[in-house]
Amino acid sequence: MEAALVERKYGIFGGGFGASHVIDQPGEALLFAAALILSQAVAVGIFFLVMRALHGRRIGTPLFLFNFVFFAIAGGIALLTLKYEVLSYFSDAIGFQLIRNLGGGSLFDALLFVMDEAALLGLAAVWTAVAYWVGLRLVRRYAPASVAPAPLRWKHLLWPALALPFVAFAANRDADTRYALTRFNAYAIADTALAGLTDFDGDGYSWFGARIDRHPFDPARHPLALDVPNNGVDEDGYGGDFRFDGVAPGPPIPTLPEGRKHLVLIVLESVRGDALGKEVAGRPVTPTLNALAREGSVARQAYSHVGFTTASLKSLFSGALDPAAGGPSLFRDLKANGYRIGVYSGQPESFGDISAVVGMKENADIFVDAETLKDERAFGFAAKGSLLVDGRKLLREFDRAFGAPAAWARPNFLYLNFQEAHFPYHHPDMPALLPGDPIPRGEIGVENREWVEATYWNAVAYGDWLVGQVAERLKRQGVWEDTLLVVTADHGESLFDDAFLGHGHVINRQQTHIPLVLSAPEVPVEGPVGLADYRALILRALGGDVAGRASGGPVFQHIGGLDWPTAIGMVEGQGTWTTLMLETDELWFSDTGRRVRVADLAAGSPEALRSRRLTDLWARERWLAHLARR
Repeated sequence: MEAALVERKYGIFGGGFGASHVIDQPGEALLFAAALILSQAVAVGIFFLVMRALHGRRIGTPLFLFNFVFFAIAGGIALLTLKYEVLSYFSDAIGFQLIRNLGGGSLFDALLFVMDEAALLGLAAVWTAVAYWVGLRLVRRYAPASVAPAPLRWKHLLWPALALPFVAFAANRDADTRYALTRFNAYAIADTALAGLTDFDGDGYSWFGARIDRHPFDPARHPLALDVPNNGVDEDGYGGDFRFDGVAPGPPIPTLPEGRKHLVLIVLESVRGDALGKEVAGRPVTPTLNALAREGSVARQAYSHVGFTTASLKSLFSGALDPAAGGPSLFRDLKANGYRIGVYSGQPESFGDISAVVGMKENADIFVDAETLKDERAFGFAAKGSLLVDGRKLLREFDRAFGAPAAWARPNFLYLNFQEAHFPYHHPDMPALLPGDPIPRGEIGVENREWVEATYWNAVAYGDWLVGQVAERLKRQGVWEDTLLVVTADHGESLFDDAFLGHGHVINRQQTHIPLVLSAPEVPVEGPVGLADYRALILRALGGDVAGRASGGPVFQHIGGLDWPTAIGMVEGQGTWTTLMLETDELWFSDTGRRVRVADLAAGSPEALRSRRLTDLWARERWLAHLARR
């Protein structure tokens, strides 16, 4: 049962669309089978012996065998049901690490958004109790009075328990084998236990797992360690000692000039950078953004640092990849400069602690989000995509506070978040602006890729229409010329055009390239721009004297937390990516398509220099975050 579920979700045996790791070599298959059989044998054996000890003298009765079989099977099925039911709520390509990222680093926060599963689990528990009661009555009525106890003893587990570490160590060295094995509960538990037993210095790394601790008795040196600059020690094992010359911090809260403009910042959920200029059936998808781009300023190379809303919004408002709570942010900057602040968001801004970190709610004079309007959400069930509020309802709330000229007598900062393009790309209040009917959620799959794309682009078109409605209101109030309108997205979206659906899975153009359009002309936005550059860019456009990142430099990207990523990357001019999978040490160069392990790079080669730039960029961002937390 577990193998069938794993294969259906991850395609580890048959491969297929979106399968990144496949057991397709004889050596891999042998290691996989040996490690899985040993881990399952040890797990079942331990469970049997624990049950035997709990039953004491009753081990020769049918009750013991019934309890062992029932709880082994029922427990295994319950664990698998819980695991795959929760995972299926998000997508077929997502795992618990990605769910944790959705919650801003907190698995608990993310799982709160699937609490409707509690009803299913409660129902399953009731049926399990009924099944146990019925089975127990049948055993007592029809089973013989005694049975021969199995001869298994603790000593019988010695040989598989001794063999398992050696097999697991070898299996973990192959990325495909490790990926497949860790999808099975028994092996994952065994691997975690072995890792804990060999973590001699308590730094969280050991002889097991994807990354070997090559300094097992030095807690300061291990994979993903914070590389302390200029100390002559390579703590993380990448690129030698990190060299850091320091940065000149700008003023925490810059002073803006008199006569400063209003700021309206609109974030469009999951809108790709190629939405600008996109046409479907001869119709422009984003006519409003196209017009704004012609009349104002546009960044053709704007990127998110991650593929998740929580981290993206924190970076946008704070100017940092991993901001500390209470640090600088646009909300604190503009509140200190006398702005009236309004928040109108179609999502819960408490999700992943966005609001708390950037000071959103504490500085807002008016705060409306999906929690405020929870009775008007687009759907009734609990996944994040169903927590969205239709954009027209946000405009209704906007009109209540800013629908009269008097509301614009002082500078305003308005943040609007339109969730229309969030999966499943349609909700009951969404109009059809492009040809075709929306795809039902149950029909979403690679076999209906074109239908998925058509539904997505209609959602993007609706988001663009909402931007136009905001612009019309600003013009109607006579404040258009006195307003800086900024429109962007939190991340992109894969539409099965890169073997994925959604965002946050890989570092590439589809999932990280985003639009950035400003109503003001001649705003300098040349070269790659990351979300963490927005704070300085916007404050400068408002007349503030704020230092920013050097124009044209690479934008750092990562999957997972900044301190514990599974992959890192950088995008340079003309959309050239360099990425590094940290579990396998495999580099990818988008301009050549070449994949190579770090250890196989020729010293001093252009690829080796790009690899070093990438790891130095990562070390720099981590060190800046470390300094901010201190």
